[in-house]
Amino acid sequence: MPQSSTNINKRLRSLETHLAEEHPDNPVLAKAVHSFRKLDHVAQDIGLLDKNESYATYVTWWPMIAVLGTFSAGKSTFINSYLDLHLQRTGNQAVDDKFTVICYSRHDEIKTLPGVALDADPRFPFFQISRSIAEISETGPQRIDAYIQLKTCPSEKIRGKILIDSPGFDADSQRNSTLRLTQHIIDLSDLVLVFFDARHPEPGAMKDTLEYLVSGTINRADSNKFLYILNQMDVTAKEDNPEEVVSAWQRSLSQAGLLAGKFYRIYNPDAATPIEDPQIRERYEKKREEDMEEISARMQQIEVERSYRIAGMLEQTAETIENQVINKLTNMLQTWKKRVFLIDGILFSLLLILSVAALSMTDSWNWVKTFVENIAATETSSLVILAVLAGVIGYIHFTVRSKVANSIIKKLPAEFGHDHNACKQYTQAFIKSTSGLRPMFLNKPAGWNSGNQRILAQVKNEANDYIQSLNDQFTNPSGRKLEAEQAPVTEPTAEVAAETDSHTEPAKEAEAKQ
Repeated sequence: MPQSSTNINKRLRSLETHLAEEHPDNPVLAKAVHSFRKLDHVAQDIGLLDKNESYATYVTWWPMIAVLGTFSAGKSTFINSYLDLHLQRTGNQAVDDKFTVICYSRHDEIKTLPGVALDADPRFPFFQISRSIAEISETGPQRIDAYIQLKTCPSEKIRGKILIDSPGFDADSQRNSTLRLTQHIIDLSDLVLVFFDARHPEPGAMKDTLEYLVSGTINRADSNKFLYILNQMDVTAKEDNPEEVVSAWQRSLSQAGLLAGKFYRIYNPDAATPIEDPQIRERYEKKREEDMEEISARMQQIEVERSYRIAGMLEQTAETIENQVINKLTNMLQTWKKRVFLIDGILFSLLLILSVAALSMTDSWNWVKTFVENIAATETSSLVILAVLAGVIGYIHFTVRSKVANSIIKKLPAEFGHDHNACKQYTQAFIKSTSGLRPMFLNKPAGWNSGNQRILAQVKNEANDYIQSLNDQFTNPSGRKLEAEQAPVTEPTAEVAAETDSHTEPAKEAEAKQ
């Protein structure tokens, strides 16, 4: 077994063990890793993934909240206030040029760890991201530490979650690597908080930034995970015009394509400008408390959403491979074969015409007859010439195959845009399906067979079972427990009371933990 394959298997086993130990009451997550292994087998057969890659590394196994926004929008101040810790540096200008992944630690002190700590751990959203950074870095090879850092803190509010603080957006000086990392974070996050600075109510200068932060979210299936937050609303208290500020931002976002969506209006009381008028202050504080309560509720809810997200991704990935990927690869193969046959036909027809013309002009048809007779008699020199001719024909054919395949591959980046992973996977799979050792008469992509179809069906069934299992944990459609609670209460005997206490104590402890 190749070393790279051994490494990914080792990491997946470690992930499986960790999830089983950390979430003994929720075995769905550990079981899902096994289902991801099945998906990996199919994808590696088709060529979508290398032997050292896994779909399990395309998800974050902890609930994840991303905090994005423009410079001076108050992202770091919000995070510090939420965690009740002075974790992130704050300021009106750009104070941090790295993505900061924040997670819980039982140690009392705050620790800052290098980006390599994230690159090597499949539980985090940046597993092996260094390879992508190396591909897109404009300044040559760079260490991952130049882009990402990990901070740990003892805040209970972050226990069991990952919080990501992004560097402020400045579209004019944005680097491709930062944009790709941002897109990677958006795709993986369970909740995305998009911050805007209410102190700049006419954000026309940030048109490119708004388009990137907003327009890319409009047509997403998970667009409900984006919360748009107008921060530092206290500055509008002097003119008492919060509705006008909100309207200005709504107009700007509508120009970027966002026609619906709610703005949350917040500010940090500790850093706010004092509001002298008591009625205005009361109104602002009430609105802030309402919106902060709703934001906090969404942030707490993501642990449940995370389990559903992972189960849903299993089914979605299996469906995507079976329906979209295979159809796309099949169409690409058909286009490739048609072009190869067309170019082969033209080239070989020209060669045949030139050969016939040369033989006619030199009156060498007798040589052709003698050559055929010598081949039939297995004469060595004639067989060598035949082999050379076959080699020339084969060389032309396989050169045409390669050139046509490359011409199709070159069009993929423009087709997939910012979705670099999809472009890479289709490229790898198409190269495998058009390799020189694979006969052209095969209509299906490489690796697509009845066995792998059955595996995908198993994965989809398992994903549905996981979701049903989660429903059993978090829902109660039948209401049986409620009916039992409404039943007449009778005095329990001492034995029954003791038995009841033994069962309810663990339930109380679990409820307290939640």
